[in-house]
Amino acid sequence: MLKEEEEEDEEEHGALAEFCHPVPWKNIEAEGLDCDYALLFFKEEADRLFKQLEEEIVYSTGEEAKVHVFGKVYDIPRKQATYGDVGLTYTYSRVTRLACPWTPTLEYIRDAVTKTTGQTFNFVLVNRYKDGQDHMGEHRDDERELDPLCPIASVSLGAARDFVFRHRDARGKQSNRRIEPVKLELAHGSMLLMNPPTNTFWYHSLPARKKISLPRINLTFRRILLDRKEETTKH
Repeated sequence: MLKEEEEEDEEEHGALAEFCHPVPWKNIEAEGLDCDYALLFFKEEADRLFKQLEEEIVYSTGEEAKVHVFGKVYDIPRKQATYGDVGLTYTYSRVTRLACPWTPTLEYIRDAVTKTTGQTFNFVLVNRYKDGQDHMGEHRDDERELDPLCPIASVSLGAARDFVFRHRDARGKQSNRRIEPVKLELAHGSMLLMNPPTNTFWYHSLPARKKISLPRINLTFRRILLDRKEETTKH
């Protein structure tokens, strides 16, 4: 091989290696729970993305900023926004939310998630927690319009927060099963991939942490089935 060809080959290999930078995955498993956790963005880039999202994201107000629980209406204890492909809607907690067009930063993060996981996503739910008082109660992301074969990719930026999984058979005082909850800390720049059938068997939450004073932005990328949306609309 000529020297020039060797140099070109080394440059191409170097560029490819940088583009395909390996992500150190950590697998988290339990009965019916299958998750992968990794650092997606190093601190400098994560800082930049957080700042850009603070400038770009427009959060919901009015009815879209409320949640229905057992017939009562409450203010959501965090800010929320929905973005995605044109015309997509997502219904949860009895409120239907229309996806705003992707922002440049959301597209960038979505593409990074796709390159890392090999999965495509057409919708993202954005949650902003102003500090440790803001939280998210136990729930499952098991809405009918979500593709049951596609994982949900959760990207965290900002303050690190505890994330807790609890098995559906271990909830409540009447439960006779002893299945320990699974707890982990979601770091700045990290991604948690919740693979099927996790959302069938496990609830997850982000508990309040009074000592945390800094904000956090979480992006959960999802794939909504278009044919399922059409079927839901007809009925």
